[in-house]
Order: sequence, then structure tokens, then C-alpha cells
Amino acid sequence: MENIASVIAKADYDLPTFKKDGINSLGFKKAEADTRVVVAMSGGVDSSVVAAYLHEQGYEVIGITMQLYDHGQALAKKGACCAGQDIHDARRVAELLKIPHYVLDYENRFKEKVIDDFADSYMRGETPIPCVKCNQTVKFQDLLSTAEDLGADCMATGHYVERRGDEKNAKLFRAADLNRDQSYFLFATTQDQLDFIRFPLGHLPKPEVRKMADRYGLIVADKPDSQDICFVPNGDYKSVIEKLRPGALTAGDIVDMQGNVLGQHKGIISYTIGQRKGLGIGGGDPLYVVRLNPDEHQVIVGPRSALEATKIYIHNINWLGDGIVEDAAKSGTDIWVKLRSTTEPAKAKLKVNNWSIYVELENSQMGISGGQACVIYGGKDGNQVLGGGWISKTDQGMTFDE
Repeated sequence: MENIASVIAKADYDLPTFKKDGINSLGFKKAEADTRVVVAMSGGVDSSVVAAYLHEQGYEVIGITMQLYDHGQALAKKGACCAGQDIHDARRVAELLKIPHYVLDYENRFKEKVIDDFADSYMRGETPIPCVKCNQTVKFQDLLSTAEDLGADCMATGHYVERRGDEKNAKLFRAADLNRDQSYFLFATTQDQLDFIRFPLGHLPKPEVRKMADRYGLIVADKPDSQDICFVPNGDYKSVIEKLRPGALTAGDIVDMQGNVLGQHKGIISYTIGQRKGLGIGGGDPLYVVRLNPDEHQVIVGPRSALEATKIYIHNINWLGDGIVEDAAKSGTDIWVKLRSTTEPAKAKLKVNNWSIYVELENSQMGISGGQACVIYGGKDGNQVLGGGWISKTDQGMTFDE
């Protein structure tokens, strides 16, 4: 394995290994050897590089890998977070680095908080984000608690976001490489959690991380990134939901906004808000899925205009900005928001109406669904994560379960 000095010398980007006023690169005023770090090792290239990088700096590194779902099923699916092969890869990386490594069984917790929630959300006509739920519960609650029990000074992950600050009152920012930014999935991180967690890769682009993995001699240097939801084989979420919730594919009517039957569907879980193709109803102006009615097994369609919304009400808000969110809303604070992980932040204002917090978009957006998150950004460049919440309703009259 090449030492860290050689890696830095060849790197295209500066790595924060220097000390400032006796504070190490993780923000602690102590020697690296006296700083214990638990690294969440998923078996992928990112978390493996984090472990190697911190180990080479001299930190006391402990690797932990979570077994999140049935090990036998996991072995049948490559390229998924926390699957059987990934556990094996994480163990081999830890052996190469000669660091302690533990595999912890969080299967029951993961099923309850993530998999069951995923299935139930679809059954309610929503479009869930299981990666947020996983970070919010299993990773940043259970795993973090384990790290604290091990006497760690902090926990480090391979997420692409930037944490700025030292030990307390840290701020969260989008990654330097916006193509890899994962801040949308971390909006629910609390201030206490953010103070404990470190994201050593937030300032780096993915190609540089792969170069580091290769220089370290890690077996995962060329391992493909996981694309699917970890517990959904080949992206076939409908089969997973039908297995967990028999009857999920119950047929029903496709109706227009006046209740006229236009056709039949094969289960509302097969449809998402804003969908146009695959409805099986032709003729006339284009129609889009505007609402799902699970109680009546109905897919409701309408014109594009019925999807456009300007006001987005949110609940269960996690606030990482200064002060309290109510004060920011009363002031009509200028913000940027992301309503989907794949879109760029859009200009908006944070407002309040009868103590209900909402976002008023500068330009309307369409296809907003229950189960989705509204992530709020601020700062001079719109890159600071101020928090966010779950979408409860819009000014188009769509109301989602809270």
C-alpha cells in the first residue's frame, strides 16, 4: 500500500491532512493516534477509501458493516449496499488495513423502519425514499449509537457531502462534485448527529476517489457503484411490495378528475404522480397521473396543468439553519429547494400560514408526490443544507398523509 504522502503528491485535489492550531483533519484538538474513528464500511469503494485514508493519517480506525437484510438473498444480488458480497469485501479491506472490523445484525430494525415503511408508503399511493429513512434511522441512529458505545470520537462515512466546522455546531453543505452530491438524502441529519459524523470525501470528485483506491491497493477500486435500492433486486420494486403486502397489485379503474372511467390498471403501486406513458388510454389531449386513491383502487388522471404547484407544505421538519424554522418562515427567507434528488435546487421562499410551514416556489413544478422530501438550501451560493421536511400537501389541492 502506498503511503499517504505519495497519494497526496499525485492527487489532482488537495486533501485536508494538515493541522491548524493543533486541530487535526477531523476537527479534534488531539493527535490522530488518540482519535478513535468508527467508519461505516458498506463494502464499496467510497467507504473503503475513507477507512484507508484515515488509517494512513494515523487515526485509530474501527470498521463496522451492517447486515441489513437476509444474507442468502443478498448473495444473489451484486452491487447492492450491505449485501453478502459487500460484507465480504468490507472484511477483506479491513484485513488489508489491519484494522478491527465488526459485522452487526440490524436486519429486524431495517425491515421495520425501512422495508416495511417502503411497502406501506407505496400502498398509500406515495413514492417513498428508503435511503433517507435508512440514514435517518438505522445508520445515523443505531450505528451512531454503537460508535458512541465503542468510545469513538466520531463516525465517518463515504457520503458525498461537506461538513464544515470543528466539534460542535457544524454546518452541512453540498458536495464539491455536484454530480455526486448526496445532500438530498441527508437532510434529516440532526445537529447532534452532524456534530458526531464526518464526511472525508465531500471535497473530492469520484474519479479522484477511485484513483486513491487504486493507489491504496484496495480490492474494490474498480467495483461498480450501486444503482438500485439495496433490497430491491433488479429494480423490480413491485414484486417486493407484492411479496410483503399481498394484494398490492389489485386492479382498479383509471378515472378522470370528474370520476369518469377511462380504463383499467393493474395496481396503483405501478403508477407515480406525473406519469404519462403506459396508461393504456389513448385519444384526446395528453393525460397524466395526478393522484392515486388507494381506498378506491383508483388512478386519477388529468391535464398537465393539474400537476403544477407553487406552494408546497411540509411537516416533520429538521432544521439545521440558524435560529428556529418558524422565525425563518415568518421572515419569508429566500431559499433554494430540491423536490427530487435528480433536480437542481430551485429558488423559493420559506413561509408560514397558521403555523403551517410551506415553500413558495418562484416557478411552479409538476409531479409532486406524497412520500417525497423538500430539502432546503441557503447561504450565499445556495449550497448550505438548512434542512427540510416531508411533503404534506400542495396548492393544487393534493393532500398527503402526515
